[in-house]
Amino acid sequence: MENSDTSASSRPLAVPDRGIARPSGPRGQLPESARSSKHREHMSKSPRRRREGKRSQRRGDGHEQLLWEVERRRLPGQQEHLEPSGSVSDTAESSPKRAHFLHGPYPATHFGPKACILPNPTSVMHIQDPASQRLTWNKPPVNVLVIRKIRDESLVDPFKELCRFLVEEKQMMVYVERRVADDAALSKDETFGSIRNQLCTFREGYDDISDCIDLIICLGGDGTLLYASSLFQGSVPPVMAFHLGSLGFLTPFKFESYKTEVAKVFEGNAAITLRSRLKVKVVKDMLHRAGQQLYSREPQQQQEHNGLLPHGHTNSEAGKVTLQLQVLNEVVVDRGPSSYLSNVDLYLDGRLITSVQGDGVIVSTPTGSTAYAAAAGASMIHPNVPAIMVTPICPHSLSFRPIVVPAGVELMITLSPDARNTAWVSFDGRKRQEIQHGDCIKITTSCYPVPSICCHDLVYDWFESLAQCLHWNVRKRQERLADVSDSSDTEN
Repeated sequence: MENSDTSASSRPLAVPDRGIARPSGPRGQLPESARSSKHREHMSKSPRRRREGKRSQRRGDGHEQLLWEVERRRLPGQQEHLEPSGSVSDTAESSPKRAHFLHGPYPATHFGPKACILPNPTSVMHIQDPASQRLTWNKPPVNVLVIRKIRDESLVDPFKELCRFLVEEKQMMVYVERRVADDAALSKDETFGSIRNQLCTFREGYDDISDCIDLIICLGGDGTLLYASSLFQGSVPPVMAFHLGSLGFLTPFKFESYKTEVAKVFEGNAAITLRSRLKVKVVKDMLHRAGQQLYSREPQQQQEHNGLLPHGHTNSEAGKVTLQLQVLNEVVVDRGPSSYLSNVDLYLDGRLITSVQGDGVIVSTPTGSTAYAAAAGASMIHPNVPAIMVTPICPHSLSFRPIVVPAGVELMITLSPDARNTAWVSFDGRKRQEIQHGDCIKITTSCYPVPSICCHDLVYDWFESLAQCLHWNVRKRQERLADVSDSSDTEN
């Protein structure tokens, strides 16, 4: 696989997720305990030096207060949770406390190697208005990833047109999945052979393309954008999605005008929607499974695959296996093949909220509110609303209804102690696995959103997608079109 223009020096710095950063040393040191008598005498004679000496002493004594005042003045999501030096020993390092914030993490403003948000000097309180978010390029894009819906013959011709346009007219380096390039319909087309030989191919799970893609173009339905999100577990390049599938909640562009629309995106200054993702961590408690020595404890043998820590990544101290994912739509915990209702406990920032008894529970982003959550009775939320949705699936008790919580909280789901069966969890419909007693699922908002390029603007695209997919006001639209045609006939 070719890899051009991917030097480490050209990569933008992504805003890290919130964590606990500890200062290497105190910023203010107490004055030395022993000073010469001449210096103390000189200090006592000068009022200015006496005041400076008192301020220096207060700075040393009130070092803890100063650190927390500095942290309090920082913007939400940009905080480094400093702890006073000397007050916390190394035990805090082994068991760090998570600071609770209602604000979501400050999103990374760089997407892939070359794309970022155009800075807005008129933003209020340094928090940019979502309506003013515009895409810009630090350098001209070169590498374009084209994702096509598999097993759909109707997309072969649009795929060939787009690849020919990108390679011949725009001189772009086009990346496609190997099974797409090996499609029989493409292999039989001799006129497309020269273009096909210039395509760079990759295999999911084997080749890492996260650092060499400047732009993603999706051809198909909403599933193509979900697949693109799964390929990039860190910073995601801008995504341009064309509606050629069954659902179009996330695909605002029409393929008929693809040349004009793609050229506009290459020029920059396009409106984008930052679709937040969920950072999911599954912790499997191996202490309750004595005798199951199926996992290696050698860290040097572990290889991180696409942001996913393999099952062999075991913490020898806690005896747990962790799995980390970035999820765009939802995390679904259900009862699986069991005939019993699932019984899971829901925690919010470490506090038990309720026990959900039913077919399961859905934890979704605003982007996922129009997917499984909407079918389960949840409200549909605009993708720019910072929130996490919790929706029960056919709850046994009607007392628990769909709720919306702030984006900055941490949710944890575990099996209830009196649960009679295990549960199953899936992430955007993939990576399905079983959850047993002692396991837990931790969910919070990720700092790596998916920058989705808008066709018109944030509001129009979203409501238009709802109207098209849910068939809103179809009769009124038909009546208006009929009135327009009648009026034009009368004028003629």
